[in-house]
Amino acid sequence: MSAPLAERLRPKSLDEYIGQKHLVGERAILRKMIESGNLSSFILWGPPGVGKTTLAKIIANRLERPFYTLSAINSGVKDVREVIEKAKSNRFFNQPNPILFIDEIHRFSKSQQDSLLGAVENGTVTLIGATTENPSFEVITPLLSRCQVYVLKSLDKKDLQDLVKRALATDFELKQRNISIKEDDALLRFSGGDARKLLNILELVVNASPEEELVITNTLVTDRLQENLATYDKGGEMHYDIISAFIKSIRGSDPDAAVYWLARMVAGGEDPKFIARRLVISAAEDIGLANPNALLLANACFDALQKIGWPEGRIILSETAIYLANSPKSNSAYLAIDEALALVKETGDLPVPLHLRNAPTKLMKQLNYGKEYRYSHDGENHFIEQQFLPDELKTQSIWHAADNQAEQKQAEWLRKLWKGRF
Repeated sequence: MSAPLAERLRPKSLDEYIGQKHLVGERAILRKMIESGNLSSFILWGPPGVGKTTLAKIIANRLERPFYTLSAINSGVKDVREVIEKAKSNRFFNQPNPILFIDEIHRFSKSQQDSLLGAVENGTVTLIGATTENPSFEVITPLLSRCQVYVLKSLDKKDLQDLVKRALATDFELKQRNISIKEDDALLRFSGGDARKLLNILELVVNASPEEELVITNTLVTDRLQENLATYDKGGEMHYDIISAFIKSIRGSDPDAAVYWLARMVAGGEDPKFIARRLVISAAEDIGLANPNALLLANACFDALQKIGWPEGRIILSETAIYLANSPKSNSAYLAIDEALALVKETGDLPVPLHLRNAPTKLMKQLNYGKEYRYSHDGENHFIEQQFLPDELKTQSIWHAADNQAEQKQAEWLRKLWKGRF
């Protein structure tokens, strides 16, 4: 059985490599580094299928360096240390550093990343990491400070068209068929700028069409995809459409729809942490003070996912999504912070009232900083009426209780304290 088309067409040199001209084009930074042979550690950050792994292999081949690879999904600290020891033992005097390529480095735990530090710092290995997530959030600072970060872009229309032409012109199996491209809009749209997905779709369409002469059209591509494959795309339009449908279903209090869209993401291979992050946001933005426990559960969901992992994590996501969908809804906290931000933009840096100011020095006390402040806990119900907003805004109303039982109860308490202000 032959290898998949995407593997058969994997570029072997920079001249065959499609896209990323800002990095590997003539006089571009990575090409100059490769041509000089002076390679420092770096991280390739970009969406799936844009050539991160391929580029690392091309660099290793071009520089004729030993190439070790680890996947963060199935490698632990022990595997990292074993590879580093192997790199040490196989390195001879004056030989360039071996290259250690770590795919999905954002999935490495802190301890796994810590285990790399010494080897990267002392030059035992030159690290090339690949990630689809922002390294600033996912890679520990000491490791990130020892690496350059290069951003790879989704392939544009011309890049994708060139890739299809190359596949039809050079692949041995495709050349056995009489294949022509009449329309490529659907082919390119469903690929979402992902070279691997584009070649997978092309191969699927070809294999599902037994006729010797094949004319590829938009209708043919759409029909074949609907028959053969779930088109969820973690990096493209479908990714954003489905997460939008998921959040709107929770906001709309439809647990059936929420768990359905969750299933679509799980089946499509979406990053569970991405889903969990959106649940935390939804709990604060759409449920908020109507049920503050929603935020606690969403945050617990995020923590539990990192402890439990996959596939059991899908149950935790399902429980949280259903709970949020079933909860009463309020966006009063969301509206309040936006209203406050608009107020700050409009009024600028208004002075803090003297009685609210901090007075750590004798001079500040002499200037009456904090002098008239009254300690709230000394009052009845732990409350003493006094001014907390700047003078220019002292009658301004920012938070407005939503029409739900929890917030109406809060508003009633505030009206009792403030004698009608709320």
